[in-house]
Amino acid sequence: MKALISLILLLVMFVPATLKAQQLPDSLLNKLIGNWTLNGIIDGQKTIHDIDVQRVLNGQYVQLKEVSREKDQKGNPLYEAIVYICWEESKKQYSCLWLDNTSNGGISNGIIGRANQNGDKIELIFKYGDTNQFHTTFLYDKGTNTWQWLMDGEENGKLQSFARVILTKKI
Repeated sequence: MKALISLILLLVMFVPATLKAQQLPDSLLNKLIGNWTLNGIIDGQKTIHDIDVQRVLNGQYVQLKEVSREKDQKGNPLYEAIVYICWEESKKQYSCLWLDNTSNGGISNGIIGRANQNGDKIELIFKYGDTNQFHTTFLYDKGTNTWQWLMDGEENGKLQSFARVILTKKI
């Protein structure tokens, strides 16, 4: 009987901690999980991209793979990106690493986008120095289960529109 009580106490102590560790860290990011079609304007050009989003590395990160349907002369996608987003509980912020084929600046540039929690919006800011930054806003629409992405460059306090796109979930 004593052994049974000890076992029950042990389970009561460790099971909640295990369940808590298995919970996914952020419900807004969970709404990004799945396969999407991106439609809209990027850098003045109408475009369509395919986007696949999943949780990786024990569910701690959301990995977004983006590939344009438009091709270059060699048949390669004009645009490809792999993006990692996570919620950093210690900082109470989203963090984002965006890697794409538009430059070969490398990973060592140290530019991580950051955003505070703001309802159904993730408003990332990537700082490229004292006067230059890039704003990427992910806005979730519960009614239509779509995402709007707004991207703007900022130089010396002046915003310039770069992208206005909508993500629609593939069926």
